[in-house]
Amino acid sequence: MKHYLPVTLLTILSVIQFSCHQTGPQKEGAAGELVKISNHGVDISYDDSKKGDTTLLFVHGWCINKGYWKDQFDFFQPKYRVVAVDLPGFGTSGKNREKWTVEAYGEDLSAVMQQLDLKNVILVGHSMSGNIIVEAALHNKDRVIGLVGVDNFKNAGWDPTQPDTAAANFYKGARQNYKAVVLPNVSQFLFSPTTDTLVKARVLNDIANADTVISIDCLERGDSYPGSDKLAALRKTIYLINSDYTPTDTAALTKKGITYVLLPIHGTGHYPMNENPSGFNTLLTAAIGEIGATRNKP
Repeated sequence: MKHYLPVTLLTILSVIQFSCHQTGPQKEGAAGELVKISNHGVDISYDDSKKGDTTLLFVHGWCINKGYWKDQFDFFQPKYRVVAVDLPGFGTSGKNREKWTVEAYGEDLSAVMQQLDLKNVILVGHSMSGNIIVEAALHNKDRVIGLVGVDNFKNAGWDPTQPDTAAANFYKGARQNYKAVVLPNVSQFLFSPTTDTLVKARVLNDIANADTVISIDCLERGDSYPGSDKLAALRKTIYLINSDYTPTDTAALTKKGITYVLLPIHGTGHYPMNENPSGFNTLLTAAIGEIGATRNKP
């Protein structure tokens, strides 16, 4: 169990056919009013600063919500269009569906980009949403100009196709007694000794009060998603703002043929955007600048 959980909770929290059936682009409703966004009848809650030629689309991790990006929303909105979403099943987005796969979440991001007609999008995905932003980028190459992962793709060499008894036992136990199985392991693996007690309490509260069916299902389904292979196939550089409280297997990233830039952040656990927002924003600013500079090269 101990050997398995860091892979699952740090890579898959890290974060099929694609058919959208979405309505056409919508930009704004009445003054100050957000356009309603849905995907296959599931409402998607979001915040949108509405102005800016380049869009930063923030996607939260497992069992949390768009509010975890508040420091980034406030910091970046003077210069960029900033959009932060609640993934369906979390926050105030809808729960009225049965599919909680990476592919389904990729469709949700496609719905957001298409219905808001977002341009020059940099996808920023925390935890399990590393996989989700890769999936979305694969189907929106004309809109997405860059990818930023936040504490994910740390274990790119892990093979999701191999049977894992420990994984099966974990999910079986979590379905039988969610809090008793999940919370101790989250406490052990997702926080560093320096994690602020308020941040830790907030995360644990959100995980404890999540819809258990959805939270377990999306985590388990994420296990089978070949995120590293898909990222390699995308052939786009990913900027990884990863906490150094656990190592990033850079050799595995290189072996997979993934082009990456590692931007380590020190003194945080799995939630660097909340534990050290100033340091995180500095690194994200650097990543955005590099994405822009690379894009503008002849």
